[in-house]
This record gives sequence, structure tokens and C-alpha cells, in this order.
Amino acid sequence: MNIEFTGKIWFWRGPAPWFFVTVPAEPSRDLKAISGLVTYGWGVIPVHVRIGKTEWQTSLFPKDDHYLVPIKASVRKAERLEEGDEVTVWLEVR
Repeated sequence: MNIEFTGKIWFWRGPAPWFFVTVPAEPSRDLKAISGLVTYGWGVIPVHVRIGKTEWQTSLFPKDDHYLVPIKASVRKAERLEEGDEVTVWLEVR
């Protein structure tokens, strides 16, 4: 499954702070429909991600009927991204 969408980078200030982009509702429903086939536990889904020219492997996290794409510091640095920036995200479920 391949998904492309646009979303804003946001910062979670929890005990382990991190930056994310939220997958929109419709693709999140599609991901949830296949999650039982691809998850390796806790509902996380392994994906290959691309933002701009930067690609990496990560896992989507389920939250409030959506999925979250974690954005690593190295990706933010390479693409010069900050909180609030709107990005186009390409996902390939692994």
C-alpha cells in the first residue's frame, strides 16, 4: 500500500518529546483496515517514508483513530523543517 498526503509537523511535548505528522482520516482508515496483516505489535505499522529527497524506515503509531508519522531530527535537518511546516509525505507499507 502506498499513500501520499500533506500535513503539518507538530511537536509532542510528552515525557519523550518528538515531532510528528498526522495521517489524515481516510488514509488512516485504510491503514487500520490492513493493520492486522502488517503490524508487529501494539498496532504500529512499519513503513518506508519520503519527505522531499529524504527517505527512511520507521513505524506509524496509532492515536485517536489516526496514525502518526514520527519525523526524525536527521530528516528535519536535511529538509530544513520546523514545527508548523506543511510537508508532503509519501508512505509505503512494508
